[in-house]
Amino acid sequence: MPSPYKFIDENNLKTWLLMTLFLMFVFGIGYLIAYLTKQNWIFYFAVIFGLLTNIWSYYYGDKIITFLTGAKEVNKNDLPEIYRILENLSITAGLPKTPKLYLIDTLHMNAFATGRNPENSIVAVTKGLIQNLNKEEIEGVIAHEIAHIKNRDIKIMMIATILAGIVAIMADIFLRWGLFSSSDRENKGNWLLIIFGFILALLAPLFAQLFQFAISRKREFLADATGALITRNPLGLASALEKISKQTIEMNVSPATAGLFIINPFKNKKDLISWLANLFSTHPPVEERIKRLKEMII
Repeated sequence: MPSPYKFIDENNLKTWLLMTLFLMFVFGIGYLIAYLTKQNWIFYFAVIFGLLTNIWSYYYGDKIITFLTGAKEVNKNDLPEIYRILENLSITAGLPKTPKLYLIDTLHMNAFATGRNPENSIVAVTKGLIQNLNKEEIEGVIAHEIAHIKNRDIKIMMIATILAGIVAIMADIFLRWGLFSSSDRENKGNWLLIIFGFILALLAPLFAQLFQFAISRKREFLADATGALITRNPLGLASALEKISKQTIEMNVSPATAGLFIINPFKNKKDLISWLANLFSTHPPVEERIKRLKEMII
């Protein structure tokens, strides 16, 4: 089995590759708009926007994600038992610092971890998860998220989520701009802008999921295995995954954040965006994850 350090190095490489591809995408869109509208300043703006967005996503991505998911920071006094579990598992895993604890006010059961490194990380859990899972199951879920932090998955997951959302926003702005400028019927560039913007807007959900698909599904299996080693109890996580996967309560979050959660929150939804989210999900089948956990001997 490959060393965890190999996956850490791969995650670092994928993060820089993803940020580079995003820059190329923004530069290309900026150049196209500048060419069609004969406004060179647009390309220069795209260059500055792309660079600043990458920097912003790296250093402030966790704050953006907590905003998109409605997660609020809580302290030790708010959730003493959950914080104690988080603290003990962090020590067992050898993290240099206990991640900050966040709570999402929803009855849906789920959790995620994010941040740019183990020193600047958070673990978020939903109210439904705390209320419906027993202690061993909660430990399994939190250990899984700590494994993502330990394996440095959180950085590429955070960057992919933010950039995927920005791609979708850019597509919408691009289309609206083209429609607004369509009053100039003599300018063929505007009509090309409208057509291209319309196509980009339709494909934006696909592009967004492709950004997240760049993250290997192997990370979930590795986080499951690492989490089971931390708790010495693979059945706790297996039981939690089974309960979470069978829930019927929906979660109202951006599709761009689906790849962060321990189980895809759109798994049971049937609309088009959710279908694309499931099609390009970075999560392997829950049944396979549970099977592997039950086969582990600790």
